[in-house]
Amino acid sequence: MSYIFGVMIALGFIYALVSGNMAALSAGIPEAAASAVELLISISGMLCMWSGFMRIAKDCGLTEKLARLLAPLLRRLYPDIDPDSKAFGYISVNISANLLGLGNAATPPGLNAMRELRKRSGTEIASDSMITFVVMNTASIQLVPATVAALRKSYGSTQPFDIIICVWITSAVALAVGLMSSRLISALTRRGRIWKR
Repeated sequence: MSYIFGVMIALGFIYALVSGNMAALSAGIPEAAASAVELLISISGMLCMWSGFMRIAKDCGLTEKLARLLAPLLRRLYPDIDPDSKAFGYISVNISANLLGLGNAATPPGLNAMRELRKRSGTEIASDSMITFVVMNTASIQLVPATVAALRKSYGSTQPFDIIICVWITSAVALAVGLMSSRLISALTRRGRIWKR
């Protein structure tokens, strides 16, 4: 990501230099920095409140209960992983934490899950389970989209959570399309390997 942002900054600077917009670039940088700080301050209160609420949910065991509830579905998505393994446990906790909007709490089990899945594969090539796990995290289905609601509130929305149904639908569709695509690509790859033999 650092390379991508570095290239974008360099291209922006070169374009401003070539097009004669260096004055606008010089004025825009401090304005954008000030806007970023204002936005951060305006949403910090709401994010703190929801982070506290989600931490209570984690401490009272709601995350673990949700993980047990999701276990039958996750067994279908990860048929090659033993439900009693560490990898399956980390995956369950990660998905549950993401559902509850516990982004920070979801990161450690997510990293541990990828480490365990990599140990199982024994290669540098991503396994089907690893790809499925990344797709599920990228779709990021959340029961309470606190960050988006906080951003909407900071921009003057009187009902920041009125998008919640749309968030559920779009993230569910994104997850379904992502999982179907990964399964299709995996099947085509396997078939291609068979043809080569």
